[in-house]
Order: sequence, then structure tokens, then C-alpha cells
Amino acid sequence: MSRNVVRITEATVFELLTVASLFLVALFGTIIAYQAYRGYRRNDAPSMLYLAVGLLLLTLFPFLLNVTVTTIINPERIVIALLENVSRLLGLVAITYSLYGHH
Repeated sequence: MSRNVVRITEATVFELLTVASLFLVALFGTIIAYQAYRGYRRNDAPSMLYLAVGLLLLTLFPFLLNVTVTTIINPERIVIALLENVSRLLGLVAITYSLYGHH
């Protein structure tokens, strides 16, 4: 399996916008998750902790998985897609639990 590395100077505008948007999703998701975590600490509200974890799994972890896994082991694209989707699914489960499951 051979994969070409795209250097930033050779990247298309579309590739740069894709990476920038993924980074911004991860950044804003992390900021909101941090605020939810602060709410958990301030109010001792476990639902806020589940919300924070869910947001991280939904936004930050797929980005980190994509960057780190492709850098370290260079798997097939379908493997990355599966890992990202599992992370997103777990994030949605945690957010759902924060809204409905914890009293």
C-alpha cells in the first residue's frame, strides 16, 4: 500500500479547507466540552460530565484518531472511517445519557 503525502505547499484549496474545518470542529468542540466540565465541577452535576465526554468523543477524538493513526500505522481509509464513526457513536450515546439517563 502506497500513499502519497501531501505537503502543505502542494495542497489544494479544498484540502486546506477540509483540514482547517476539521481542526475548527475539534477546537470548538473542545472549548464547549471544557465549559461543560467546568459546569460539572462547579455544580457537581454528573450529566455535565457525560456531556463533556460526549462532546470530546464527537468532535476532538475523530480528529485525533485521523491524524495520529494515519501518521503512526497508515491503515486503509475504511479503518479510519470505522474508528471515527465508533467515536462519534459513543459521543452521541454519552450526550444522550447526559440528557435522559442520569438523574
